[in-house]
Amino acid sequence: MTGRPVVLVAAAAMIDTDGRVLVAKRPEGKSMAGLWEFPGGKVADGESPETALVRELEEELAIEACETCLYPLTFASHAYEDFHLLMPLFALRKWEGIPRPQEGQDLRWVFPNGLAALDMPPADAPLVQALRDYL
Repeated sequence: MTGRPVVLVAAAAMIDTDGRVLVAKRPEGKSMAGLWEFPGGKVADGESPETALVRELEEELAIEACETCLYPLTFASHAYEDFHLLMPLFALRKWEGIPRPQEGQDLRWVFPNGLAALDMPPADAPLVQALRDYL
């Protein structure tokens, strides 16, 4: 172990009926601002990744999702300079509401083949290939 704290983050590959995936651009003032990522966020103490993801999607996008609609797809394990990220990625095809940015982020629907052209955090790169293989 490198002595870095492990940060658990849950993320969703939200897939619409056209097969596009929703990505969010990190707003100014946040670490890695300007990079595109899958929606989600940190898992709080005592929370499961699924519960955290449902909460984060409501907070960030004003949508309702249910834990039973989350399909575990893959995960990232990446050492950043100050922490080690562990991030399960869930596929989500069903939710209530229209995703609307609640935290100043830009949103974009992208076909899976277009994800590789986006500037994304290093931890997301292996997730893109797994998602393309899944779809």
